[in-house]
Amino acid sequence: MSRMKSLPRKLALIGVLILTVSTACGDDQTDSPTASSSDADSQACAPDRTLRFGFYAFYEPVSYSADPDPDAPGFGEHRGYEADLLTALESMEGAGLRFDRSPIAEWPEIWLQPAGPDFDIVGGGMTILSSRTYDQDGNQVVAFTSGHITFRQSLLVRSEDAERYATHDDLTSDVRVGVMRSTTGEGRLLLLTGLTDAEGRLAEGTRVVTDTETLVADGSDRFVITPAGSSANLKSRSLLEPPSPDMPVVVYLEDTATEDDMQEAVRSGVIDAYASEEIGNLEAVHSQPDDGVFSVTAHDTEVELGGWALSVDDQDLIACLNAKLDYLTDDLSIGFAEWQADPQVFLRRAGEFGS
Repeated sequence: MSRMKSLPRKLALIGVLILTVSTACGDDQTDSPTASSSDADSQACAPDRTLRFGFYAFYEPVSYSADPDPDAPGFGEHRGYEADLLTALESMEGAGLRFDRSPIAEWPEIWLQPAGPDFDIVGGGMTILSSRTYDQDGNQVVAFTSGHITFRQSLLVRSEDAERYATHDDLTSDVRVGVMRSTTGEGRLLLLTGLTDAEGRLAEGTRVVTDTETLVADGSDRFVITPAGSSANLKSRSLLEPPSPDMPVVVYLEDTATEDDMQEAVRSGVIDAYASEEIGNLEAVHSQPDDGVFSVTAHDTEVELGGWALSVDDQDLIACLNAKLDYLTDDLSIGFAEWQADPQVFLRRAGEFGS
């Protein structure tokens, strides 16, 4: 996920929503806190407080700005699945929730921002991972709400290559796969193709091209890439060259690359595939004017939960939000597919709260 130009709003209904939740990155995915009392679903969460909510601005259709230009007035207007979920929370009678929403343009370590002075809550299509709750010193500084959406990873490819790149096993050293840094798309690709182990250690012999040098991984903890970050020496990585012919080349475009840039790179053949979350990839398939250029393949069997991050000290608020989110989603029985078919589903359910 990264910066993204405004795309047409036509979306294709995802017919099957997978509700069985399993870990997406080894043991890294974690359960979220649960409500601390039986009446948490009816209490006011923050009646004397307007919560500063930072949303990732470039992940259409889950969380994005109405205008992708940071200098435009519409950049501060929140749109998408998570925007409607927030509006439903605000409308729940007695919930005591008000949000002041601000866009965030940078993705890496966005989940740690509630530990700082600017935001109380941060969201935008974030997978819940225990590793994302710790700062660089190993201190747990944030915690996640319960999951309100499910994700799984996939490949965006040219339609003519759909059969050729049908699974991750088809990705050899002749294939160039683009990824965004510090995403579960990157993490799952590296794990599923054997370029990393479950702890994120790069396979021995992997060549890492950075903006200053080329390094060769030795299989140690000095060469680690996970969805929560990477070893300091790998932060400016631009290319991973595999140590084996049965692994792909991994390509990172420049830091300012957008989702549109990644899609154009697939279209033009600069890369053969883009490893990213399924909802966003399907949006690219169905929202492009020249329909039929893209296909989505290699649908991951593992399912991720997406949630919001708050300061680890905000446990009471987290428990209260969890109760409200669990109600609105009917314990994940209502999710992205239902919202896509009926964008008023959460608002309507909020109106029934307490009745």
